[in-house]
Amino acid sequence: MQRGRILFPLFVFFPISYYSAIIKSVRKETQKKHLYPALSNKFENVGHVVGTLNGIEICNLDAIYIAPSGVQKERIKSEDLFIQDIQGRDLKLPPPSKALKKSQCTPLFMCAYTERNAGAVIHTHSKNAVLVTLLCDKEFKISQQEMIKGIWNPGLGRYNKYKEEIVVPIIENTCWESELEDSLRAAMHKYPNTSAILVRRHGIYVWGSTWEQTKAMCECYDYLMDLAVNMKQLNIPWHAVEWRP
Repeated sequence: MQRGRILFPLFVFFPISYYSAIIKSVRKETQKKHLYPALSNKFENVGHVVGTLNGIEICNLDAIYIAPSGVQKERIKSEDLFIQDIQGRDLKLPPPSKALKKSQCTPLFMCAYTERNAGAVIHTHSKNAVLVTLLCDKEFKISQQEMIKGIWNPGLGRYNKYKEEIVVPIIENTCWESELEDSLRAAMHKYPNTSAILVRRHGIYVWGSTWEQTKAMCECYDYLMDLAVNMKQLNIPWHAVEWRP
């Protein structure tokens, strides 16, 4: 089997042990279209996803495997997936009798794939992300925190240093997820050093070259946003160079 890219746009975080178990359980699958149901069932079994709030796109050089919208994740089967190419042409559709639709998030995940050559994308509705977008205007900035070193800077081609400032753009939310595509793409071009984009009153998109890197960065971003909210409550500046109590 030709090795390809796997994009994991999820709405939750999972401990590394769960990821390891998931990857081991699907490693022997012979077709990529079976990967999504296996992952969904694993996530459901460990109780870390609720409702239909999760989505996974699986990409290789020839095809992109897309989850249906609004389907209970534990009931998704391989035949429920949409398969398209990188140009968006449909290669295979679910049975018409099921009347399924592609995930609304698909164009947004594709932005990370085409604009940033991402190998994984995580989308969360983190409370910390939502709160930060209500405390900031156009950007979330923070510096001099240890977790900054876990954030990859794609513009510089390295991880950020402790004293450097990370800047995460904030775009405005829309009524429909798919309507975020233009502003998300514009933010990717305007902020070449970021590995994430915040959506006001909505959540955050994080991407990386692998699912392992993306998961780690998502946890770092969430830690930093949680810390920023707590610092705000204590009247501590987020990125003052030599601040002391």
